[in-house]
Amino acid sequence: MNAKNPKDTLTILTDIVLPGETNALNNLFGGELLARMDRACSISAQRHSRQIAVTASVNHVAFTKSIPVGSVVTVEAKVSRAFRSSMEIYADVWIENRKTGERTKANEGIYTFVAVNETGKPVQVPEIIPETDLEKERFEGALRRKQLSLIVSGKMKPEEATELKALFA
Repeated sequence: MNAKNPKDTLTILTDIVLPGETNALNNLFGGELLARMDRACSISAQRHSRQIAVTASVNHVAFTKSIPVGSVVTVEAKVSRAFRSSMEIYADVWIENRKTGERTKANEGIYTFVAVNETGKPVQVPEIIPETDLEKERFEGALRRKQLSLIVSGKMKPEEATELKALFA
C-alpha cells in the first residue's frame, strides 16, 4: 500500500447559497454547511483509501462567519492524517466576493472517516505524508485530537495518552 500526500486527497466543492438553504437571518443553515463539508470530506477520504468511507465523527466545527444568501462558498477538504482504518479530514470553508474574487475563510471543521469494505468491515488505509507546513501542523495535531476523543469517549485512559502527556509534562 503506497503512502499518499494530502494534495492527492484534495477535494474542492463550490456552490452558491440559495434562499431555501438559509435561516431567518438569510444566512446559510449550519446543518446545510455541515452536509456540504461532510460530502467534501467523504470524497477526500475515498480518494485516499480507494474504499467506501463512512463518517465516524465530526470532531470540531467552528462557525466563525455567517454565510449570507447569494454567497459563493467553497469547501476544501484534505486528509490530514491516516491511522489504521480511520482518517482525519480537515475542511476549510471559504466565501468568495463575487465582485473582486477575494476569498475569506469563513469556517473550518475536522471530520473522522473510516474506510470499509462492501460488508462494512473496516479496512486498512495507506499512510499520509504531509508536505507543507500547514499539513505538517495538522498531521501532528491529529494524534492529540484522536487521543483526546478516545479519552472523552471512555475508550482510552488518560495515562495512556502519550501525545497529551507530552504537552503537559
